[in-house]
Amino acid sequence: MIGADNQQERLEPQWVLDIPEYIGWYLTGFADGEGSFIASLRKENGHRLGWQVQLAFNVAQRDVSNLVLFKHYIGCGRLQYRRDGVYYFITNDFRSIIDRIIPFFDHFPFFSDSRRKNFSLFKEIAILVDQRQHLEPEGPRKIILIREKLNEGRGRTRKYNASDIIINGKRILRDYTPNSDSIGDDIVRTL
Repeated sequence: MIGADNQQERLEPQWVLDIPEYIGWYLTGFADGEGSFIASLRKENGHRLGWQVQLAFNVAQRDVSNLVLFKHYIGCGRLQYRRDGVYYFITNDFRSIIDRIIPFFDHFPFFSDSRRKNFSLFKEIAILVDQRQHLEPEGPRKIILIREKLNEGRGRTRKYNASDIIINGKRILRDYTPNSDSIGDDIVRTL
């Protein structure tokens, strides 16, 4: 389990250190332009609060060669082909996201502000899920508020927006008034 309090204390996994620097930076640069961090919600009656959080990282490209590099060096995910001629590398296995995707991009961080921000938000959601906070009454609210900031301004489409999510009979945003502690946190994060 990873958390904000012990992230600095963790040693980087050996597999990340074994990736040649030029390959690691190449893949990060490629993902900076072509990659996506996705946090979606899926209505699931069998889950404790009625919603499942699904995380994924993907990169799409017509030429499969770079995607093969992702799969080989990061050591997870799968390659798929769409009928429109596009290949994509996708990782949506939660353990792979925690154990492979996050450590890779921590070691080879993004240069662009927008991708660095999206990765940070994605990682924040993954940490909450890894700590099982998504199963607590306030967890989904935290995750949804973070998710609303992910991939801003990109013409994103979502099946469920924050106003659609109902937990314990309350809509996440309509019936939500933040406490004074979280207001300060939100102001600091947006500066």
